[in-house]
Amino acid sequence: MARIAYVNGSYRDLRDAAVNIEDRGYQFSDGVYEVCEIRNGSLVDLPRHMARLKRSLGEIRIAMPMGEAALAAVMHEVVRRNRVRYGLIYLQITRGVAHRDHAFPSPAVKPSLTVTAKSLSFAKNQAMAAHGIAVVTLPENRWPRVDIKSVSLLPNVLAKQQAKEQGAYEAWFVDRDGFVTEGSSSNAWIVTKSGAVVTRSAESGILPGITRAVLMDVLAALQIRLEERPFTPQEAHEAAEAFVTASTQIVMPVVKIDGQPVGTGTPGPIALKLRDHFHGFSTFS
Repeated sequence: MARIAYVNGSYRDLRDAAVNIEDRGYQFSDGVYEVCEIRNGSLVDLPRHMARLKRSLGEIRIAMPMGEAALAAVMHEVVRRNRVRYGLIYLQITRGVAHRDHAFPSPAVKPSLTVTAKSLSFAKNQAMAAHGIAVVTLPENRWPRVDIKSVSLLPNVLAKQQAKEQGAYEAWFVDRDGFVTEGSSSNAWIVTKSGAVVTRSAESGILPGITRAVLMDVLAALQIRLEERPFTPQEAHEAAEAFVTASTQIVMPVVKIDGQPVGTGTPGPIALKLRDHFHGFSTFS
């Protein structure tokens, strides 16, 4: 079955879907995006994703291309047309098409909107969680406004590639003070030997992950102590457990950091427990 994309008002075969070469997303990375998990054909935690989308757009002064209800309807239709039961939906909004000039177009142009969806393997994701993943640490080299979910992802791409070349799945950025910020496409967590779950505060240096936010509700319900503070790679190496969170990874155990095993070198019980309970605290639409 051919995949279907939504592009600026119409549903098209993915092979024919295209945007203008002068779209500012293509020429300047002048846009934002969201990735939402699809589970049993439903969108997971869509209200939180919408809220973050609107915040990102506001921060770079791009208008919503349509009302929130209409946008949700488009997303559901893309899921339906692609018959995705388990997978992800990708939404991107750019400032629009204009002659190339660094400054905003004046008068303003209509934002561009594209939406795609694809199926993923649930079994493969579960198998990955059962074995755990490896991460490497790299110096932080991104712009300071990582709280905006911008399509400007070149440092993340290079970090992910470096991780892959070193036999790891993910890279954790480390800031100039020696603290882990987040992964190239995930939030970073550790579990101390005393059982506290630690992750960096979202006040600076990281993207406020939707999965991260939901997981905090899970931790509170399970009465597991949460510490929002920086941690170093050394503390991560000495931790009982580590894991990452992201929309399509949920809670993914980390079993090795920079070639060194974490804890027992196997997925930890707290990470697996959080993964098992996660969707009980999500919303579905």
